[in-house]
This record gives sequence, C-alpha cells and structure tokens, in this order.
Amino acid sequence: MDYRVIKENDLFLLTDGEGNIPEHHPYGLGLYTKDTRFLSKWDLRINREKPVLLSSDAAENYAATILLTNPHMEKNGEVILWRESVEIERKRFIYGDVLYETMKLKNYNPKRVQFEINVHMDADFADMFIVRGFQTGEVGKRTGQIIGDRSLTFGYVGSDGIRRATRITWDRPEKAVFEHGEISFHFVLEHEEEQSITFTIAPHIGEAEEKQPVPPEEAFRRLRKSYQRWEENITKITTDDRHLERLVHRGIIDLRVLLTDLGYGQFPVAGLPWFGVPFGRDSLIAALQLLPFNHEVAKGTLLTMARFQGKREDPWRDEQPGKIMHEIRFGELANTNQIPFTPYYGTIDATPLFLVLVTEYVKWTGDFALFSQLRGHIDAALAWIDEYGDRDGDLFVEYHQQSSKGIANQGWKDSGDSVVHRDGEYARSPIALVEVQGYVYQAKTALADIFEHLGERERADELRRQAEVLKERFDEHFWMEDVQFYAIALDEKKERVGTVTSNPGHVLLSGMLNEERVEAVVQMLLSAKMFSGYGIRTMGEGEAGYNPMSYHNGSVWPHDNSLILLGLGKLGKHHEVKTVIQGLTEAANYFEYDRLPELFCGYGRSVGKPVRYPVACSPQAWAAGTPLVFIQTLLGLFPNALEKKIYLSPILLDTMNVLRVENISIGGGRLSLTVMREKEKLNVQIDENTTGWDVVIC
Repeated sequence: MDYRVIKENDLFLLTDGEGNIPEHHPYGLGLYTKDTRFLSKWDLRINREKPVLLSSDAAENYAATILLTNPHMEKNGEVILWRESVEIERKRFIYGDVLYETMKLKNYNPKRVQFEINVHMDADFADMFIVRGFQTGEVGKRTGQIIGDRSLTFGYVGSDGIRRATRITWDRPEKAVFEHGEISFHFVLEHEEEQSITFTIAPHIGEAEEKQPVPPEEAFRRLRKSYQRWEENITKITTDDRHLERLVHRGIIDLRVLLTDLGYGQFPVAGLPWFGVPFGRDSLIAALQLLPFNHEVAKGTLLTMARFQGKREDPWRDEQPGKIMHEIRFGELANTNQIPFTPYYGTIDATPLFLVLVTEYVKWTGDFALFSQLRGHIDAALAWIDEYGDRDGDLFVEYHQQSSKGIANQGWKDSGDSVVHRDGEYARSPIALVEVQGYVYQAKTALADIFEHLGERERADELRRQAEVLKERFDEHFWMEDVQFYAIALDEKKERVGTVTSNPGHVLLSGMLNEERVEAVVQMLLSAKMFSGYGIRTMGEGEAGYNPMSYHNGSVWPHDNSLILLGLGKLGKHHEVKTVIQGLTEAANYFEYDRLPELFCGYGRSVGKPVRYPVACSPQAWAAGTPLVFIQTLLGLFPNALEKKIYLSPILLDTMNVLRVENISIGGGRLSLTVMREKEKLNVQIDENTTGWDVVIC
C-alpha cells in the first residue's frame, strides 16, 4: 500500500500517494483523532478530472508535499486545458489539533487559462475498529451539515452521547459552489501566475467552545520550532558511515512524530497508521531505546503507564490490580463498552517491562525523586507479578485470556499462531513465555540494587532471593538439552514449547544466564538457521511453524533484534553485535526514507534484497528506536547511578573509522566522546564529562 501519513500529537492524516482520501477506500484512509475518523473523503479534482501525480513526499513526517498536474482536456475537438499546463502543489501539516492544507496553482501555459478545482469531502465519524473491520456495533447518527460563507461543518452524535463535528474552512475570497459533497473554486491564471487556497480541517469533540485555528504561517513556524527544540535537546551522532548516520537521524525524527501527551508527559505511541495510541510494551520498549538520546520520554512514559495502572479485577478488560495496560482506545465503541479497550490489560510483559524501564531510567539519571513518586506503582506491579502473574505459584509469570473480545496470545508475538510446538500444535494457555521470565528477573535484581542503595536492605534481600530461585527453576524447566537452547514457552501442562525462536535472546540482557548457556544462546541466534543475513529471524528456518512471510514465525523484527543487541552489548559480544547491526543497516537501504520497517520477511540473502512484509506500520516506534540501540551497543554504554560510573566497551563497524557522540544526558550532566580507528586499534577520547561520574572503559 503506497500511503502517506502525517501526525502531530493525537491527530493524524492517512491518504493515498496523491494526497486524497477516496471514499470507501479499503485501507481506511482518513483524518483521525480519538479513534474516530473525522474526514472520510477528501478528493481533489481539476475540472472534475483526476490530476496526474508527479511526486509525493512525506519524508519530514510532520508535513507532506505532493506535486500534480492536469491531464489533457479536450471536448468536441476543442482544447479546454492543454496537458501539464497547471502545476498543483499540495502542502499539508498538522498543528494544534488542526489539519492545514494549501493548494497552490501555477499556470505554465503561454496563455491565460481557466479551470475549476473541485474538492469532494465528507466525514462519517466511524470508529477505527469499524473502519478496520474488526468490530460492528451500535453507533450514532449524522446530524447534517452547516454551510457557511467560507466554511462547512459536518455533525454527528455518537451512541456514547458525545457530539462530534468536523469544521472545514478556506480562505479563497470568491464564494465557493457546494453541491453533492463537492466544493468548486474557479481560477483564472495568466502565464506563470500562481494563486493558492488554504483549508483548515478541525475535529471537535463534546460541547467545548470552538477555538479559532492559528494562522497557517504561524502554525507552521511553531511546528518547525518544536522539531528544532527536539533535535537541539537530543544526543547527536556523527560518523563517516553516512548511511548509519542517516538511519539514526531517521529514527530520531520518526520517534518525534510518534510522541503524544495525555497530560503526564510525552511518550511514544506504537506506530502509524493504526496504533497511534498508548501501548504498554511498545511505548515502554521505545522509551527504553531512547534513553541514551532523551530520557524525558521515559519519564513521560512511566507516568502515563502509572496513571492507567490496573486497580481492580475486571475479566472483561483482563485487568488486575497493579497490572500495566496493553492498549487504550477513545472511540465510540470503547466509550459504550462494546470493546474492552478503556484500557485493555491483556499483556503479560508490560508490567515487568514497566519495572525494567524504571530501573534503567534511574541508572541513567539518578532521578530517585521519580522513583519515590512511583513507589506505590512499583510495589503494586511487584505484587501483581507475584499474585496474579504467577497464577499457580510455580514462580513463572504466565497469561490466560479472560475477556471475550481480548487477545489470546499476550506476549509481543501476539498473533494466534505464534506459540507453536514442534509437532505443529499450538500451545494452550496458561502460557509462560521465556522472555517474560527474563524481564521479571532483570526487574527484581535491579530493584534490589536500588532498594539497597536507599537503605531498604530487607526488601532488597527478599527480591534477590526470589530472583535466584526463579533463575534455578528457569534453567530446569525451559532449557532444551537436545537442541542446546531455551524453549519459547511452557504450556498449560508445563510442557516445553520446543520450537527455536528469537524470544530467548531477550533474556541475554537480564543477567539470568550462566556463561555456558549464554554461549549456546548466542551461537543459535547467529546460526544460519536464525540469522537471515539481514537480521535475526523470529523463528528458526525449518521449525514446525516457520514461514518467512509470516508475522511472527520467521520474519525479522528490528525491535526484537534491538533487545537482543542490548544483551549482546552488555555481555561484550562484539563480533555478534557487528554482525547483527551490519545486517540490519544493509536491509534499511532497501526501504523508503532509510527507515527500518516494523518487520520484513525472513528470506535469506540468496533471495537477494530484503523482502517487504505486505502490511507493516511505518513509522513504528520500536523500529524507529532500533538504530538508536545500534549506537548504545557500539559504544557498549551502560551507566549506573548507584555506582556513579559510566561503563564503556566501544567497537566500530567495519564500514566506519570514527563515531562521535555529543551531549549524552547522564545523571545531572553531559557526556561527549569520540571513538576513532587508528591503524588496528580503537582510541576513545572523552571530549566532555560534566556528569561527575567516572568513565570506565572495559
């Protein structure tokens, strides 16, 4: 699907490559906020004919520019408009919950031309779950439209009793003609004359007083300024490997467009177009990836997740006290309880990942004040792990769907076929996933260190005792001696789900594996069975469920590789780090805008270039965060506020000779350094260190 998407805060626009929203398009194009489509038709014509596309660019994320021209127009032998006479430039951006679009028309015909610009428009106010075909249900009704001098307003009252409206305005002085959902503007242009028309499209929800949009020039200036501030306050990298540099820059600006604020600080939504909402694991992992570049996002993510932490037992929402949410939705179906996403809590990994992010944030920042502020939420999350996550008291955290409209597989591989036995049978829940046990171990051991630092020795000792018992039981139950690897999961009968997958790679970061098992896991992950040449597959080639075209059983997910990379980097597995990064950076060459997609197919290099997965979010938060992890793992950078030390174990890819990283925010100061290749050795130069912490080069 060739689509264009732009977003700012909670409003996003999804169009085809020509900038249009054709009615009833199968991909659900439209203007969305709060899981409601506020523009379902936005179709540009010239003299009621479709323009010819010249170029379409949304590389900046916050703005899109589309260039078109007219086809040849002739009637009864008389030329109405010679082909390519009129250049049509469409520029659009979003600011202040308003979509701005300027259409600039320029005449390249030697003589005066006359024509009409026609814009077909409509708003169906459809819930996103209905647009995507996932649900049907009771909905509201349209309340008609109001036509003003230079405005058009569509109205709707939902089944939730909330009034919604879409107000469209334009600045062309001549009175437009509105008929059958089409507005027409008449243009007369001399040779090389240009004229323009600017539209504003503003969604309205509820009875709040309507605000006037900021003038377009000022709105665009403010929008660009916000991006400049983002880039000014983020860690900067320069390297002679220009492709890696572009890849990191793309990740940084993609993460910026995915930031949203619900009132508790900025956090990354999961991805566009369909997941522009808070997601437990996605938002937490993306914030973890961002830590070396901007730790304020982690703070906003933690506060947002804490705000929506589970408070009661509610099977409809798979909610329990202390549990971190999976996903929240704000549309009509959610508001009327026709779907359980208000929030929905069907995720097994978000709660331990919340604790992992808390501990990593503290290690990077030394912000014990936030730790204290979140203390009640931390205690509740730990209680959930022990009381609800461990359903049967065997120390393993497992999931089981209770909601009739919930998710069956509740790990990051959440498709229905993602946990499969060697004989091809799908595992039955309750299911204990291998990586989740690693997250729990990592969270408890790291929290133990923080509690001890804060003088809570008994609490620290108890968490370490729990972690040690988990480690012993983990090896006993998950290790598969016959393949020298860990099972992806234990099923309802506590039997190993024995297919070889990427999931055990996440455990490398936890510190739970002994040296012998680390070597076995690393060897399998980098074997021809698992490593495609472009990245580590989600499932090994030849396994019962393996399919290189599948969503979770043989594809390559950049974020999956990034979590494995963090473990490899912390363990000092330099050769393996380089191999994985080089594969993924080469793969990125084949995708638009130097952007790693959500996933791609798991075919090996013998096929040639990487094969696209048919439907993948782009941009997607934890894919955008993956190149940022490349930098952290190349530096081997792991600070620790408890020791006031910054650990470095740097390497360079074979394609680079220098890596300079400036203004890494650590503790209360900044670290800048340069890694240079000098003959066969690497030289590490600390250019600035205002953190007050010692730099330890391993």
